[in-house]
Parts: sequence; structure tokens; C-alpha cells
Amino acid sequence: MGVCGYLTVSWKCLVVLTFRLLFLLPAGLPVRSQGDSQPDNKVMENITVRQGETVFLTCPQGDVVTHTAWLNRSSILYAGEDKWSVDPRVSLVTFSQEEFTIKIEDVDTSDEGQYVCAVQTSSRPRTTSVHVLVLVPPQIINLSKDLVVNEGADVTLMCQAGGKPDPSLSWQLISPSGDLGSEEEVLEIPSITRQKAGTYICTAINDIGTDIQTVEITVNYAPSVSEGRDVGVTLGQKGVLECEADAMPEASFEWYRDDRRILNGFDGIEIEDLGHLSKLMFFNVSESDYGNFTCIAINTLGSSNTTFLLYGPRTVQDGNNGALGMHTHTYNCVVFVLFLLFLLRV
Repeated sequence: MGVCGYLTVSWKCLVVLTFRLLFLLPAGLPVRSQGDSQPDNKVMENITVRQGETVFLTCPQGDVVTHTAWLNRSSILYAGEDKWSVDPRVSLVTFSQEEFTIKIEDVDTSDEGQYVCAVQTSSRPRTTSVHVLVLVPPQIINLSKDLVVNEGADVTLMCQAGGKPDPSLSWQLISPSGDLGSEEEVLEIPSITRQKAGTYICTAINDIGTDIQTVEITVNYAPSVSEGRDVGVTLGQKGVLECEADAMPEASFEWYRDDRRILNGFDGIEIEDLGHLSKLMFFNVSESDYGNFTCIAINTLGSSNTTFLLYGPRTVQDGNNGALGMHTHTYNCVVFVLFLLFLLRV
């Protein structure tokens, strides 16, 4: 039951017992004079353990042991077989004449430090100390939020991480070129362009592991419309004019014939919008459908437009007839010149 009993331990008795364990003086043992032998102190090599693992602390016994204890700083973890620590992660593994071993499970940074095994034998006190080092994998603890900015704005991304040893940090843009990066916790992007929009990866790495997190940057810009392609369609056939725009946010489209806006279903014409593409569709082209059309792409940052010509085969035929007439005229001129040369010879 111990010196004073588990249930009837007085405050004074507990203090006396604690000091006996700390100074390793068994009951009735006189204080040594300066001429007596000094305690035998031994320092073991550091124990390195990863955060979350289990560490075993072993202390050799030997001789005739009267008292023994494992201490962490000023706290007693185990005194012999009696557990003094209230931490459920600490437990006794072996307690015999040969060794005294305890273990600490799920080790954390708060467990780092010096541990002392104090042994009192019949001849002299002995201490064995060991320093426990806890290695911690990197963890990103401060990261910029996803951003939506306008083209031309200055952007700063921040990434901070903890770990032991201190992790190194790097930024990288996920893109085919992958030409934008940094080996610092801060990434500066002056006057950002649409080509630099996308997913940015922050990587924290040390000898224990790696942590990766991402930031998404969306860059808004005004629409840019591709040049319109003229389309030739035979009467009674289907004709389609296609207008493509690059924009962020996505553009809306408007179609015009001269100064008059074309609405969906107007005069049998249908408009189909497919994200970045708008189609103006004629299902039964008539003579009145031929002419110039304008497509306008619009978003909150601006607009852009392009024009199209819907034409019929007669335009092409007239062009061919003109070319044929020119060739015929040239042929007649050549024949006439040859005829004159023939007359001159005669």
C-alpha cells in the first residue's frame, strides 16, 4: 500500500514521499558526507521519434535496487510499479531486476524533452537520462483563399507551414508551361493576365513528409470575338453563322441585321448559345436572308463584335462569269494580233 496508504495519505506524508523519490534517499538512509561516493550519472543517446508514434524508455537496473523511478522534468511518471502520471498514454512495459521500461503512445511535441531514470541501489544512487526529440511532418497552417480578380490586378499569395524540422515551401502554377513558381512562402504576381489564371499549388516538405494545398485564381477579362467567316448558302437550304468569343465571365451574345436586333424565332431564324459559341441558324434560306449580320459578345467588363456575310450561289456564279468573260476577251485579242501578223507577211 506504500508508505502512507492510498486512501489516508496526508499532505505532509505525500511531500515526504515525493522528496524521497526525487532525491533517491530510502527511508532510514543517512545523508552522505562529501567524502562519500557520488551518484553515477549516465547520459544516453537522444531518441528521435515521429509525432504520433510510440517511444520506449528503458533503464537498466542491476545490483540490489531499493527505489527506482522514471521522471520527466519535475514530474514522476512511474515510481517502481506505481503509476504517478495521470496521462493514459503512459504505461509500464517491464519492471524487473534487469530493466525498468515504460512507453508513451501517440507522442506529441509536448512530450519532447529530457527523461531521467533514477535508481537507488544498496551501494549508491544512479541516474540515466535521455532526451526525446519529436519530429513533426509539415502542415500548412495559413493559406490564401481562392481569388477572383480583374486582368491587370496585382496578386499576392501567402502560404505558411509548421513542422519539425522547419519545412521548405514552394509555389507552382498548374499549366502546360509551368513557368510560374516561387521557392518562398509569398508569391507575387504583378499585373496578372488571363494566361496566369488557374490552380496554384503550395508544397511544404521536410524530412518527415509533405503537405500540399491549392489556391484557385480566376481572372476576369472583356470578350474577344473571333473574326467572322462569311457563308454561302443555296436558296432553300440550311445556313449557319457561328460567333465564338473568349471571355471571363462568360459572354452573352446579341445578333443584329443592320441596326435591327434579331430575336430567337424571328422570321424563322433560331439562335443557339453554347457557352463561348453562339449560332445563328437559317433553316430555309430565302433571297431576303442574304446580307450582312453582326454578332456582339458582352460581359461586365466590356464587349466585342464581328460581322458576317450570308450570300447565295449567284454571287459566286457572277464572279465566275466575269472571269470567263475576261479570259474570252484575252483570247480574242490574241487571235486578232496573230491575224494582223499574217496579213503583214502576205
